[in-house]
Amino acid sequence: MITIEAVSKRFVGPKGEPVDALTPVDLTIPAGQFLSIVGPSGCGKSTLLRIIAGLETPSGGKLTIAATGVARPIGFVFQEPVLLPWLSTLANIRFPLDTGGVPRDQADATAHRLIKMVGLQGFEDALPHQLSGGMRQRAAIARALSYDPPILLMDEPFGALDLLTRDRMNDELLQIWRETKKTIVFVTHSVEEAAYLSDRVVVMSARPGRVRAIHDVDLPHPRGEATKLDPRFHQFMAIFRRELK
Repeated sequence: MITIEAVSKRFVGPKGEPVDALTPVDLTIPAGQFLSIVGPSGCGKSTLLRIIAGLETPSGGKLTIAATGVARPIGFVFQEPVLLPWLSTLANIRFPLDTGGVPRDQADATAHRLIKMVGLQGFEDALPHQLSGGMRQRAAIARALSYDPPILLMDEPFGALDLLTRDRMNDELLQIWRETKKTIVFVTHSVEEAAYLSDRVVVMSARPGRVRAIHDVDLPHPRGEATKLDPRFHQFMAIFRRELK
């Protein structure tokens, strides 16, 4: 689904000096895989995600997305929900369809289906400030799924949530992934989150970012509390922590 070949990124620093955010990265992400990227702050995780999304231009290398016949192949979920404050939950989720010219009855049907999927029934008319942090992030995920992109990119989407809400959102995300079969690329600082969610985990080095290791996480699905008691789950977390030092 996504092929990254020798992709690098160089920024210009505040004094005009070159700053290498990413050294050449090579990575292939198959269709339907849940891949997480972990690494220290400033290692280029989010930069790589933004390059995949087309929000940043690489300084070198090549990116290929195999999504023929799809007008909008990528949905993006940011760390902050970025909902439009004057629109209801329903209207926020429907917004990409409205701007894309989808007929209102069809857009409403899609938005209502997604509201049910993410568990926001009863809050269709609520404004963003009337929702909890977890509920706002659910709405943001539903909005990113509204036009049915095959790829979902997520940049630390649960980083600002409390631990219990974050755990609940992880379980809900896995349920959405099972239902939709999307290719998900998920950036996180949490080794526990990466081990729990992922088929595969990419560990990046400190800046300039490079791929330090790639691990297949062969824990069985569906995942839940039993997963967190599995000795292999703790082994994966220990490996990721060691490689991040």
